[in-house]
Amino acid sequence: MYANFIKPVLDITAATIGLLIISPIFLVLIILLSISNNGKPFFYQKRAGKNGRIFKIIKLKSMNDKKDENGKLLPYHLRITKVGHFIRKTSLDEIPQLINVITGDMSFVGPRPLHPEYLPLYDDEQARRHDVMTGITGWAQINGRTNISWEQKFTYDVWYVDNQSFMLDVKILFQTFFKVLQKKDTDGSVNESIAPFKNADVES
Repeated sequence: MYANFIKPVLDITAATIGLLIISPIFLVLIILLSISNNGKPFFYQKRAGKNGRIFKIIKLKSMNDKKDENGKLLPYHLRITKVGHFIRKTSLDEIPQLINVITGDMSFVGPRPLHPEYLPLYDDEQARRHDVMTGITGWAQINGRTNISWEQKFTYDVWYVDNQSFMLDVKILFQTFFKVLQKKDTDGSVNESIAPFKNADVES
């Protein structure tokens, strides 16, 4: 009842209200990033959601598109902008995902959506992370985020699938809020850029 009916209603309502409240900050960031990223304030990328359904995640664009003489994108540290580093450090780059929540592609709480290329690489247990809606934050994010292995993250994701509840979601949201304020478990780098599987493509 909660996961299939109550949670989606709460998600859409809260995301709509939240987007309206922070719209002034959102608009300022869009302007600043449009200037620093040559008119491209948003970053879009295909991700796998509930039941493996593919959707495009939306983030504020923290890196420019500068390339080397061979046409390949420069390394992260050469493309991250000052504004981009700030929004990564403060997690403000996640704001547009409220739109993903409103459109029903994501939830506030759930396993983080990863690249669709990984879908055939999960074992049966790891694949269970897609039995629920993916989220902006999740059980793995409040239990280490960048400081734990991918295997541990998958274990936390599956634990959440088996224990999802309103009170657990509230706990995760509150702990996420305090971790963001304290800037814990993040160094402002691309925390989803390291491929969880050998030979898998990494995020540019």
